[in-house]
Amino acid sequence: MLFVIRCLDKKDHLSVRQENRPAHVEYLKSFGEKLFSAGALLDEDEKMCGSVVILDLEDKSEAEAFAAEDPYGKAGLFESTTIDRWNRVLP
Repeated sequence: MLFVIRCLDKKDHLSVRQENRPAHVEYLKSFGEKLFSAGALLDEDEKMCGSVVILDLEDKSEAEAFAAEDPYGKAGLFESTTIDRWNRVLP
């Protein structure tokens, strides 16, 4: 089942995002075909301010484990994280 993991960065933490980006990208790649989509949220100035990751996982506990081990999360980047099941309809 698909899960959307939406994370919002703490204010003034762009440097934390940039410093941990290579480890975060490698972490995402380690999920192979389970990774449906991923990308940064952008603020009005086109600066990264959060993340959205969609993964095909067995259950919510697996999504929670993903979030807990994300290098961004471990670095204290996120103000908040939400995890929701997602039903792809289109296309």
